[in-house]
Amino acid sequence: MFIQEIYKKLSKIKTPFYYYDVDLLKRTLESLSKESSKFGYHVHYALKANANSKILGLIKDFGFGADCVSGNEVVKAITCGFSPEKVYFAGVGKTDHEIMLGLNHRIGCFNCESLQEIEVVNELAQKHNQIATIALRINPNVDAHTHEFITTGLDENKFGIYQWDFENVLQIIQRSKNIDLVGIHFHIGSQITDLSVYQNLANKVNEIQAWFNKRKVFFKTINLGGGLGVNYHQPDVFALPDFAKFFGMVNEVLQVQSGQSVHFELGRALVAQCGTLITKVLYIKKGATKSFAIVDAGMSDLIRPALYGAFHKIENLSSNGQHYKYDVVGPICESSDAFGKEVQLPLTQRGDLVAIRTAGAYGQVLASQYNLRTLAKAFYSDEI
Repeated sequence: MFIQEIYKKLSKIKTPFYYYDVDLLKRTLESLSKESSKFGYHVHYALKANANSKILGLIKDFGFGADCVSGNEVVKAITCGFSPEKVYFAGVGKTDHEIMLGLNHRIGCFNCESLQEIEVVNELAQKHNQIATIALRINPNVDAHTHEFITTGLDENKFGIYQWDFENVLQIIQRSKNIDLVGIHFHIGSQITDLSVYQNLANKVNEIQAWFNKRKVFFKTINLGGGLGVNYHQPDVFALPDFAKFFGMVNEVLQVQSGQSVHFELGRALVAQCGTLITKVLYIKKGATKSFAIVDAGMSDLIRPALYGAFHKIENLSSNGQHYKYDVVGPICESSDAFGKEVQLPLTQRGDLVAIRTAGAYGQVLASQYNLRTLAKAFYSDEI
């Protein structure tokens, strides 16, 4: 396992901390750039997955854009060097202040998620003598076949403009003089591993685009969002997502018109595998029916398992040999503060170093100081 190669260096760092494999990130970005460029696709990195400044700098250097869902993410992207015209701003609840941040920075596009938002963007743009470039974030009612908490493309979800509102949208656009409608935008969920879902989405996009075309509305951009999943169970075997299959499948189905550009907003797929949460065993505690390995990292450092039962591969870097079952838990005063139940680990003892894998996405960015815990620091393979 790759982390064991630098075990001695890691064991000298105060735990818990996030470890980023910079080489793996670069290889992922190289693969993404190669496969997306075959079709002329544009990729915007979703900052919500990981907003670490060094990570953002590396992604920016590959020429990708930024997908933001808050005003602060817009500012962070531009501060880290992303070109404003490549910054797209989504989000179901943009405040007036956030919209003004986007307007003042001359960002590339607002992905508008409701009829009223279009009106507000137009009003603010008019007040400041600007033209706001927008795309319609449409809810296509496509099932992403993923966890209910990270599904965003069904009629029951809060995201996007519903299809029964299309006629009203056209009326609003017609009377909004400070709006430049350039595209349609979709995002149906996260951690999607069934690629046929994207075939369904592409077919739906074709139908929706045809509806608008019949009404003399043509789009310069089609944005299919992100959501491409990663392999949490075998992070070393499947370190890089199959970008070739992903983009190739979309290309087979999506009907792209002359002059149109196709955009994607990938986040997790770029950064998940390069990040690992390194923690240390504090105590081994034997319960009535199980053994607990109590570590110094908690749900405040990686909330995904507590939030929706997410799986992360857990490895003991200090020990080998016969395996035993442990519940790997943190120190926080919540019963949900657990990283894994009945995890097979070699005989584990106080002081052992433990790696919680595939933590590069939604790990550091979701960290909190609950229980007044200190935020874990980040370390990088090219600096230690």
